[in-house]
Amino acid sequence: MRAKAVKGSPAAESEAVSESESESESDGAQPAPPSAETAGTAETGGGSDLRTAGLKALRELLPGVFPEGDDIDLRDGRLGEELVEIGVTSVFGALWARDGLSRRDRSLVTLGILIALGAESEPATHVRIALTNGLTEDELAEVIYHATGYAGFPRAVAARTAAREALGQ
Repeated sequence: MRAKAVKGSPAAESEAVSESESESESDGAQPAPPSAETAGTAETGGGSDLRTAGLKALRELLPGVFPEGDDIDLRDGRLGEELVEIGVTSVFGALWARDGLSRRDRSLVTLGILIALGAESEPATHVRIALTNGLTEDELAEVIYHATGYAGFPRAVAARTAAREALGQ
């Protein structure tokens, strides 16, 4: 017997989507794909709640960076302008707003993953987020040292460079 998801949780939303998809499949109806105007927005279903949760998380993780209000436009009119919106909903709304890990632990995991991936621009932002989440500079250094054994020396050096930039060093 399968446990029922808590109402309002991502799992419950997923169940509701699955049930509606099953109903659509049984009557032969196909959902319309999102248009260019609605792709990545609340109109594609569930995005509004995730966007609100994502903006709330970002405001807490990076105080003073994002203005108040849910109607802010994060697009810049250039190539890939919706990437920030995708991150707000799918990363900060769907992941950082979850229970299960403390934000401090999420920072440790995120930094480790970014170092292992060899990410270039993201580590600096996540160093600032980690400091907001209670990590110390000594702990950040230990994350970088530890990553050397798993991700390699060049990636650890790149992470150290990003961390120094984020810290103004």
